[in-house]
Parts: sequence; C-alpha cells; structure tokens
Amino acid sequence: MSSLEKYITEAALEVFATMIFIEITPGPPLTGRDDTIDSNLTSMIGLAGDLRGVLAVHCPENAAKGITGAMLGMDIDAIDEDVKDAIGEIANMVAGGLKTALLSEGTETELAIPTTAVGKSIRTSGLAGASRFIIPFCTPAGDFGIELRYVTS
Repeated sequence: MSSLEKYITEAALEVFATMIFIEITPGPPLTGRDDTIDSNLTSMIGLAGDLRGVLAVHCPENAAKGITGAMLGMDIDAIDEDVKDAIGEIANMVAGGLKTALLSEGTETELAIPTTAVGKSIRTSGLAGASRFIIPFCTPAGDFGIELRYVTS
C-alpha cells in the first residue's frame, strides 16, 4: 500500500470512528484503469500545490442515505441537501486528513471547496496523465469508495 493509500485509509477510518460512529472496513485499493465504484452521489475536492488532483467520495444511494442517517442521527428517505452536505463534509474531512499527513512529509497541498454531483452511474475523469486509485469501504450502511486522481510536482 502506498503512503497516499495509507493516509486516505487512515483519515477515513478516523472520520467514521469520531464523527459518524459506524465501523468501516477498507478493501484492497483498486488501481486498474477501468475499476469503478457504482455511485449515485459523488463529492469531489480539488487539490492544488505539490499534490494536484481530485479526491472523490463515491456512494451508491443506499450508502449515501445510511451514512448521512448515522452522521445526523435521523432516518433519511431520499438524496437531499442533507445527504449532499454530509458526503461533501466527509470528502472535506478525509482530504483534510490527507493534507495533514502530507504536510508532515513536507508536501504542501491546498484544498478547494467540495462539489457534489447526483445522478445515475456517475463517472469522473480528467487530469491527463494522472495516477489513480480507489479504496473501497464496506459499512453496515452500504459500500462506498474514495478515489484519488493525482499528479505530483
């Protein structure tokens, strides 16, 4: 596991343990070009500086609603503004954990404001020549993935 994969996994485990209070189990990173996570909601954060790219949290509808429900302590019936905000905040906190870990190595990274897309079978692309991996996570609320598409200076 690369240091970037390790940092993202550790940040996600911490976010879910301290803010959402549900257990998540990471799977092995997916690095193939065609590897994807089924998603109805994707929250993305742009990265700039020594590490440039996008960190994205990809959630199928049931996982997005279940994770949001656990985070807010209420039942969620549909993908609404609460769900978009919650998954965006998870992306923000995981990216913040990555930024902190990288800073300890002397790698400076700035974060953009999260952007969330909702639809069927969402796929992201861009950043020609970038490296990419997805870490799948299993939760009682459903499976989701965190993707990093990046280039380094």
